[in-house]
Formats: sequence, C-alpha cells, structure tokens
Amino acid sequence: MREEGRVLLRVQVSPQGQAKRVEIQQGSGHPRLDRAAESAVGKWRFAPAKQGERPVEAWVTVPIVFKLEGR
Repeated sequence: MREEGRVLLRVQVSPQGQAKRVEIQQGSGHPRLDRAAESAVGKWRFAPAKQGERPVEAWVTVPIVFKLEGR
C-alpha cells in the first residue's frame, strides 16, 4: 500500500504496567496504520510511573512511526 506516517497515541498505564486505555491523539492520515499502532501498543508492557516507591497509574504519549525503507 506504500503508506507511511506518524501516529501519536495517548496511553493510560496501570500500576502493573499494562495499557488500560489507548487513544489516538494524532492520526497518520491512514486509518490502517492508526489501527495497527493502537493494537500493537495495547499489548505492550510498560514500566509504571512511581510516586516514591509506589507504582501509580499515569498517562503517557507514545509516537509510532511507519516508514518504508528502500531496497
């Protein structure tokens, strides 16, 4: 499809490091890439934010870049 682009995702990370919620903050202009980024990041494990030594829930912004490489 020759689609390229950058997707900015807003991710709510649980104290256990799981993505509780994934929102598209800025799309790539290609719905297929946006869905792929959202799906992939939803399966990631994160290092949770901490308050002192205690893990806490927090929101983070994750950029995903889709770029075709030449052969």
